[in-house]
Amino acid sequence: MNAPARTSTAQGDAAHPAGKGLVVIAALGVVFGDIGTSPLYAFKETLNPEHGVPFSPDAVLGLLSLIFWGLLFVVTLKYVVFVLRADHDGEGGILALQALARNAASRIGAKPWLGHAIGLLGLVGAAMFYGDSLITPAISVLSAVEGLEVRAPVLERAVLPITVAILIALFAVQKKGTGAVGKVFGPVMLLWFVVIGVAGLMQVLAQPQVLAALDPRRAVLFLVEHRLQSLAVLGAVFLAFTGGEALYADMGHFGARPIRLAWLFIALPGLVLNYFGQGALVLANPAAIDNPFFRLFPAWGVLPMVLLAAMATVIASQAVISGAFSLTAHAMRMGYLPRMRVIQTSGTAIGQIYVPTVNWLLMVGVLLLVLGFRSSSALSAAYGIAVSITMVTTTLLAGIVAWGLWRWNKPAVALGVAAFAAVDLTFVVANSLKVAEGGWLTLAVAAGVMLLFTTWAKGRRLGLEAAAAESLPLRPFFESLAHHMPHRVQGTAVFLNVNVTSVPHALLHNLKHNQVLHEQVIVLRVLPCDTPRVDARLRIEAESLMTGIWIVTARHGFMERPDVPEFIRILAYQKTLAIDSMKTSYFVSRASVGEEHLPGLNPIRRALFGWLQRNAGRASDYFELPDNRLVEMGQRT
Repeated sequence: MNAPARTSTAQGDAAHPAGKGLVVIAALGVVFGDIGTSPLYAFKETLNPEHGVPFSPDAVLGLLSLIFWGLLFVVTLKYVVFVLRADHDGEGGILALQALARNAASRIGAKPWLGHAIGLLGLVGAAMFYGDSLITPAISVLSAVEGLEVRAPVLERAVLPITVAILIALFAVQKKGTGAVGKVFGPVMLLWFVVIGVAGLMQVLAQPQVLAALDPRRAVLFLVEHRLQSLAVLGAVFLAFTGGEALYADMGHFGARPIRLAWLFIALPGLVLNYFGQGALVLANPAAIDNPFFRLFPAWGVLPMVLLAAMATVIASQAVISGAFSLTAHAMRMGYLPRMRVIQTSGTAIGQIYVPTVNWLLMVGVLLLVLGFRSSSALSAAYGIAVSITMVTTTLLAGIVAWGLWRWNKPAVALGVAAFAAVDLTFVVANSLKVAEGGWLTLAVAAGVMLLFTTWAKGRRLGLEAAAAESLPLRPFFESLAHHMPHRVQGTAVFLNVNVTSVPHALLHNLKHNQVLHEQVIVLRVLPCDTPRVDARLRIEAESLMTGIWIVTARHGFMERPDVPEFIRILAYQKTLAIDSMKTSYFVSRASVGEEHLPGLNPIRRALFGWLQRNAGRASDYFELPDNRLVEMGQRT
């Protein structure tokens, strides 16, 4: 989301076993918080009587079998084995996968419609993530605090106030950054997986007949016997897999190998043992169906587990909130969202950022969900649909990458994509049954985000086209200026412009009103690229138009900050220019596009685009421009 080259933490520690172990533990704290806290509510929800499945030992074993084989097929085989191979300059996530798929499509000479489809799939997946960002903190923290009811039913009234207090505190500390807190995330999640695994193992040893659920025929038999209720049940089973996307989305933080190791040797065993332990418990005591997770523990252990669960769910929520910040920054740099204020909370970790607007919008949304649904069981109806749609987009994009970029066997790719897509689409259909009960909420959020993405991208494109039609060509302008050169003053003037072939609006107004030209004039275009990072040798492209006049293109990846003063320092070094940073002025235009130049937008989208324009962040903040050397001018097109 750095001009200096980044060294991957995972790679840097690979040479030392102790370092590798620390990376694996750190990965637990960032990557597995969401899926790691699913046992709090997932198995309980599969046994919900509202699904219409009568309680029986066979039903319990069938549900456990579905969860177990789903974890193996959806999370382990799809994400850990295959999708984690889609490494885009060390980064993962839906936008990185979209960029890889575009590269794959161009390599095989695909028709334009495929490129548009890839772009749409990436946007859909990104939009769905925001819906997930609302649900995860709400359902995770609420389900953890609900453990108090197991310890003392009279504490039921305290669940909502405590949940709200934890969530407000969580969002309030975001501006401080997560670096210090992040150091304890890994050990806490390691303790979490060990404790829930041991608790489950104790019940499995007491009721070993539960291991019959390892037989996949149990899952098939359950679906056959409960054909009418199977889709509703699968919507609940899917709750055990939410968070699987994080394995790929957070790959850039740790590398694929530590994530694989953490999943295979810590997270997966802990989850499987706990789910089987919950199943063994309800086989022995059907009354434990009300909250099988917390009833795994003796009375004296419930309160400590509530505290540990609260910590684990805060970690899960933190990962999603940080992901929303990163995704917003990516979308801004790729032209899908207007500029917003982004605060760097760490001087060393480029990915640690804080976006105030997104933070407070998320907090309001999460609190409304908690107060509106009031229980994790009710919230589970709203959970799943967004994640399942994201999984479909991941499958399709990964298939394009495997076919066009990796050149895998085409029939094998088609067969694999068909198998994964069939499972993903089954879960989409299963979760669609919950749309009326709350799933509509995440779909509405995603639809709203898609509307923002497409409206801003199209309005911005139309505005640029209108500005280009009214602009003066750059080269002829300076050639004519050379015959009547205005007075040159000391210092450097940097004019930011979206097009290096046209005269910047700010340059025209500076000449018109001040009638001077600086010793060094740099017309700078900042170009975002469809890659996470740009090689330092390819970052700056400069051409000298005449003495003291430069046309420069500065490239940055979607994981890098567009730091214009840093770009100018690189230019001065590469071209041996005498540029004094304290005598450098930055000229920017604050463009405003009139409705007459937005013919492709309906009235509602025109109004939305106008509102986004008025509330967009300042270019100076986005491009890291110093306020004491900034000249900002208005521009109406």
